[in-house]
Amino acid sequence: MRGAVYHYDQDQDFGYINGVDGKRYMFARNDLNDGVALVRGTLVEFEPDDGAAHNVVAVASATPSSVTGQPLKPGQNQPAGSTGLWSYFGRAVSVDYFNFSGRARRKEFWAFWLGYTLAMVALLGFGILVNLAINGFGINAGRSSIGFVPALIFALAATLPWIALVVRRLHDIGLSGWFILSCFVPAIGGVALLVFGLMPSQVGENPWGQVPAGVKV
Repeated sequence: MRGAVYHYDQDQDFGYINGVDGKRYMFARNDLNDGVALVRGTLVEFEPDDGAAHNVVAVASATPSSVTGQPLKPGQNQPAGSTGLWSYFGRAVSVDYFNFSGRARRKEFWAFWLGYTLAMVALLGFGILVNLAINGFGINAGRSSIGFVPALIFALAATLPWIALVVRRLHDIGLSGWFILSCFVPAIGGVALLVFGLMPSQVGENPWGQVPAGVKV
């Protein structure tokens, strides 16, 4: 049967192939023959066996759009290079700035908040020094607040990406993104945010995509 590679998780050593029959088949590295590129959209032939794909052979190179008819969405099961903390934070404030689709694992969630906290501490420290300098380090030091403007700008700019990240985190645990509204309820908002960040990823595929790469199933 012919199909196209849909997803491959190198850490877990398994992936999925979309068959021409409309079904999805799971495969492992030992099911691959030499020359098969483990990237989404690779056209392959395989032997189907009760939901599994064996003897997978590459037959031609293809782009994701030509094989699946659907281009990759930002942040949704794309072949990610680095999944380090700073890489996750960088993606959250750049390519995933407006991304409310797909899933976000716990590491991605906490990587953002780590980067956000360190940046705010640095900007607030800078603001304090600026305010002290403006007041000549005198007795009235601290009355000026102009030094905190950069921290305020950063906090406002980071609002949208953290909302998008929480929505993707909710998707990852199998919940609708609308549950983010609970994070804005006084008294329980912080607790809700903590719970969402600690819950494990939902195993396998859910309505918002495959389990993120690197998640231990």
